[in-house]
Amino acid sequence: MGRQVTGAIADTSVFDLRLSRRGRRLNKLCEALCSPQERDAFKRDEEAFMSRFGLTEAEKALIRKRDFQGLIDAGMNIYSMLKLGSATGNGLYQMGAQMRGETYAQFLSTRKISDAR
Repeated sequence: MGRQVTGAIADTSVFDLRLSRRGRRLNKLCEALCSPQERDAFKRDEEAFMSRFGLTEAEKALIRKRDFQGLIDAGMNIYSMLKLGSATGNGLYQMGAQMRGETYAQFLSTRKISDAR
């Protein structure tokens, strides 16, 4: 077994109860994206879709910009974020590249998989 890490880890976000509560609206929106009808509604009118979940203007801005690190910092669960990525055409590696401030090619060069999405 590995060693248990305690305390803050540089450049990481720990999804805890505090962040879970903060991101509740964002995560509820993303959970709805499991439904094909809801994904279609999101794609038709993002603004109306976001309003249905009572997002703040700051939360809406993060979704508009596809600011994935900002969404994590705002309390979005990574698993929920994958639903948003799927609905917006952003794969896990594309989101990872943005979150690290790298191009997609730079990010892929650090992976053991070529041409991943």
